[in-house]
Amino acid sequence: MAAEIKVKNLPSGYQSIITNGKHTIIGDEPIKNKGTDLGLAPAELILGGLAMCKAATIRYVARIKGWDIRDVNVELKQEIERGKNRVIYNHIKINIEIEGDITSIQRKELLKQTDKCYVHKMLEGDWDIAPSKDLTKMIR
Repeated sequence: MAAEIKVKNLPSGYQSIITNGKHTIIGDEPIKNKGTDLGLAPAELILGGLAMCKAATIRYVARIKGWDIRDVNVELKQEIERGKNRVIYNHIKINIEIEGDITSIQRKELLKQTDKCYVHKMLEGDWDIAPSKDLTKMIR
C-alpha cells in the first residue's frame, strides 16, 4: 500500500497542515514544547495509525468470519528508553477491548490477528528513508 503525505508547517508553534490530497488534519507539539497544542504530536500520529490499523484488522476478521462484535477500543502507551549512543528503544503497551458476543477463543484469535496488521508489520520492518533535500531553488 503506497501512501503520500504532504505537510505545510506554519509559523505559529509547530502547527502543521497534514494532507494526503483528499483529507487534512492538523499536527502540532504540546505547549511545553513551544507548540500551540492544536493537534496531535508526531509520535501520537504514529501511535494513532497503529491503533487504527489494529482496530480495523479486528473488524475485518470478525466480518469475514461472521462474528458479532460492536465497538473495538484500542489504547496504546509509548514508553521510551534511551540507550548508549543516543539509541532510542520504544516500548508500546497495547490494551484492546472488543465488545460483542464472541467466545474467548474467538477473542484470542482476533487479538492474534492484530499483530499482522499492515502498520504493525511496517513499523517492525526495515526502513530506507532517503536524505532530506532542500527544494527552495526549485520553488522560487
